[in-house]
Parts: sequence; C-alpha cells; structure tokens
Amino acid sequence: MTTPPPVPEWYAQLVALLWRRARPRGQRGPRPSLDVDTVVAAALRLADRDGIEGVSMRAVARELGVGTMSLYPYIADKATLLALMVDTVYLQMPRGPLQHLHWRERLVRVADANLALLADHPWIDCLVSTQLPPGPGVMAKYEHELSAFDDLGLPDIAVDDCLTLLLVFVQGVGRAATAAEPTHSGEPADARGWGAIKPDLTDWSDWGNFARAVRIGAVARQASAKASGSARAYRSGLAVLTEGIAAVAAQTTDESEP
Repeated sequence: MTTPPPVPEWYAQLVALLWRRARPRGQRGPRPSLDVDTVVAAALRLADRDGIEGVSMRAVARELGVGTMSLYPYIADKATLLALMVDTVYLQMPRGPLQHLHWRERLVRVADANLALLADHPWIDCLVSTQLPPGPGVMAKYEHELSAFDDLGLPDIAVDDCLTLLLVFVQGVGRAATAAEPTHSGEPADARGWGAIKPDLTDWSDWGNFARAVRIGAVARQASAKASGSARAYRSGLAVLTEGIAAVAAQTTDESEP
C-alpha cells in the first residue's frame, strides 16, 4: 500500500487559518486592533468595489488605515488572502432547506444561488477554477449542493460530475451576463459589434454560406440584449441540463436492476 505524501506545511497552515485555528504570528504587547476577519472584510470591500485587480496587501492596509506590515502576522501573503476571501463568501451564502423539494427544483435553487453569488461578487469567477482548500465555507457549500442530488440513485462520482456540470453552466451564464452589461453607449458590447461588423464583411465575405449563423445569431443577440431574453436562455439551459441528469439517473437505475 502506497503511503500518501505528507501534507506541505504551508497548506496545513492555510487550512488551519481558514478554520481560524491559527494564532497570529509574533503577537506581543497589548491586544491587537486587527484580526483575520477584519482584514478579509476589508479585502472583500475592495474586490466588490474595484475588482480583484484592486486587491493587494498594500491596498487592504490602506483601506484599514494601517501599515502594510501590520497585516502579515494575520495573513502571510495575497494568495492566502484570496483563499480566505473565497471561503468567506461561500460561508455567507444563504442555504435554505432542500429536502422537501423535488430534485429538479433543488438543482434550480443551487444554480440560482450560484448565479446570484457571481452577480454580487463578479471577481470570484477568476478564482473558483482552481482547487480550493477545504475551509468551512468550501465544505459547507459542497455539502449543501451535493444534498440536492439525494435520492437520485447516482453513484458518488456521478453526483460530483453532475454538480460540476451544473456549476460550470452557471459560471458560463455569469460570464455572459457580465459581457452583456451595457457599455457607455447603452448597448451590450457584443450586440453592438455584431451589427457594426456585418456591413463591412459583406464586401469580402459570402454571408449566404452562414445562413443559420446569421439568422439565429441575430435573434439570439437581440434576445440576450433584454433581461427577459437572458433569463429565458438561462432557464432553457437549466431545463436541458436537468433532462440530461434525469437520463443519467434513469440509466443508472436500469443498470442496477437484475
């Protein structure tokens, strides 16, 4: 039996910090005015206001009105700060009971909660693609979302696969919503570009070869420019996705029967 490699010390320290089991380094003298939660809250304000590009140890210190060096006894570096930010936001997500709902409605609730998270904190999109350490927020979110698949009869690995598919779908919708936000001209950048480029292309491109793309693309872009159109596409996508999960569950049931 192969012995698993030891957990790196830095990773163990990070997990301990996420669970607030780590003590500030080099703490001496009077009771400090800072703590991990205060630093993370300041970083979240910056990210929500200025985007993730606006978050640095120096910027957080400026937000708190302290020197940059005063943060390091609590949070060692920016990577640790980002992990704490994601975990905190996950921990703060509302999680209502799901057990009384049909499984399809449970998945819709999970999807809606994640879409709302991306709308409230767009910066989190660029951080969730990495392997997140198991903090209390990550674990609570994962446990809650896995429970949406209870009673479907799926193998454990299929449950994780289906949840991943659902979250990737929502992440894509969130990105599209951000891209479709009105520019200074009041039009979504994508819709404006589609209409502006087409006349120029007719001089050297045979648009007749792309009849479906032109017809359906124009309709889709007009629909996505409206809030109702975006909502319709989101609900339609969820319906298709849940139908696929239902098919996987049915196949699993058939294969398990003698």
